[in-house]
Amino acid sequence: MIHTDYGYEVQSRDRLLCVYLYGEIDHHSAVALREDLDALLLRERPQRLVLDLSRIEFMDSAGLGLLMGRYRLMKELGGVMAIERPNERVMKILRLAGMERFFEIGGVKGVGR
Repeated sequence: MIHTDYGYEVQSRDRLLCVYLYGEIDHHSAVALREDLDALLLRERPQRLVLDLSRIEFMDSAGLGLLMGRYRLMKELGGVMAIERPNERVMKILRLAGMERFFEIGGVKGVGR
């Protein structure tokens, strides 16, 4: 049996949508997160999406795919996306994948604090 612990909390105001993800983003959780986030984005139609990754404990290539898919959807909706507070391990994955070319990444957790 495969068990993946993940979830999210949402704050929305003035066309800014902040999603606070927690747990693990792997192949299994990415599918459910994608469906939930897409429904949320299509309903809210934010101008700016901020994904806070400060409580992500693990992320693999499925997580990168999740982020890129939401980036593309936000672009289609005429909005922008940013990543906030990834931990050092997640930031390393983001850098290796060249994600800084696509969206702003700020407030790396654990660096310089």
